[in-house]
Amino acid sequence: MSRTALLLMDLQNTHLAQMPDDYLPRAVHALETARAAGVPVIHVALLLRYGHTDAHPRNKLFGALPSHLFTADDPGAAIHPDVAPADGEIVVHKNRVSAFAGNNLQQILAAQDIDHLVLAGIATGGIVLSTALQAFDLDYRITVLSDACADPSPALHDTLITDILAKRAEIATADAWGQSLKAGA
Repeated sequence: MSRTALLLMDLQNTHLAQMPDDYLPRAVHALETARAAGVPVIHVALLLRYGHTDAHPRNKLFGALPSHLFTADDPGAAIHPDVAPADGEIVVHKNRVSAFAGNNLQQILAAQDIDHLVLAGIATGGIVLSTALQAFDLDYRITVLSDACADPSPALHDTLITDILAKRAEIATADAWGQSLKAGA
């Protein structure tokens, strides 16, 4: 029997500031759906060391960031209060794009006997894509919540959902996923 977890990814203040205003309520809906169904929620957030000593200058994404961003003292690195972890929910910090990077997420999933990952977060072209591809290679069952993922480029989001991720994962809205949970799927 499959055990499912919702990965709520990079819903940090800085990332959310780049999204349209209608995105956050959709992410909140996915979170509420998981909690109501008793599905474990794992929050994943980018956190770099002070001075970005863990970000190589050749890394086009992280090497170019100002050294104070996404550190423990950066308010922009905080998970938005509307989707903040509840007591008992796991928070995993990563130091690259994939939710699996620089942490023990895979160990946590194994210890919880989780084999089905439901992905929600920003950006579709970043953490969602990278995590889905790695999870696919690690033989997890994957569901991507199309309306609970977003990208600064809506066209890229649509292409990734329909042309790339649909070949490796189930694609569903948060409502459809919630209905499947109620039906026992």
